[in-house]
Amino acid sequence: QVQLVESGGGSVQAGGSLTLSCKASGFIDRSSRMGWFRLASDKQREEVARFKCDGTTTYADSVKGRFTISQDSAENTLYLQMTSLKTEDTAVYYCAKIGCAGLAWWVDSYGKGTQVTVSS
Repeated sequence: QVQLVESGGGSVQAGGSLTLSCKASGFIDRSSRMGWFRLASDKQREEVARFKCDGTTTYADSVKGRFTISQDSAENTLYLQMTSLKTEDTAVYYCAKIGCAGLAWWVDSYGKGTQVTVSS
């Protein structure tokens, strides 16, 4: 079973930057991908950025141009660089292991999350 451990969250002022990390351990099959999701108060969990099944990246419109997802496959580590942070980015950020089959994808598991708080 894969374990996902996020780190790097914290409190920052609007306009600031943070980089989240997610260390994956355990067996990760080659068809799997990784991504970031977030859950803000009184909202449903939403996709932030992920690696698609074809290996390309996709971002939520709300973070395009500000967030960058990357990974170090050798270290089984996923990153999310967040710049120009806004108060509406405040949420618990979750790393996710994503299953792929053709064009279909789904979330296999989430980490426990890391809190990001952006103040004005």
